[in-house]
Amino acid sequence: MKQITLFSDGSALGNPGPGGYGTILRYNGKERELSGGEPHTTNNRMELMGVIEGLRALKEPCEVEVISDSSYVVKGINEWLANWVKRDFKKVKNPDLWQEYLKVAEKHKVHGTWVKGHAGHDENERCDEIARNRAEEFKANL
Repeated sequence: MKQITLFSDGSALGNPGPGGYGTILRYNGKERELSGGEPHTTNNRMELMGVIEGLRALKEPCEVEVISDSSYVVKGINEWLANWVKRDFKKVKNPDLWQEYLKVAEKHKVHGTWVKGHAGHDENERCDEIARNRAEEFKANL
């Protein structure tokens, strides 16, 4: 299996408000940036969307290390998801996105790694910049 590093960050101006995500996929020294957003969303939704869209972009099963400053995403992936599935996502925020995550992650081996946000981690800072820019684009179009 190819080993992929997926860096991701999300942003929502107003939370809820206009939002965006930024994702960097790295394999074998090469990088691909992805971004997107929504006109009315939350930070947690954008954090998770970045991971989902990054996984969706992979064309074959891979080992994926998700690096994020979102403890919601990292703990969701590493710790909470199995119990959420058992409880059929009752009392879980963003169940639609977590169910989508399960679909796109199914063929991959995924592990989350948390990094402190706004602490000089180059890729996290770049993803944050991409996410904020996308959120600003949605805000400007309101």
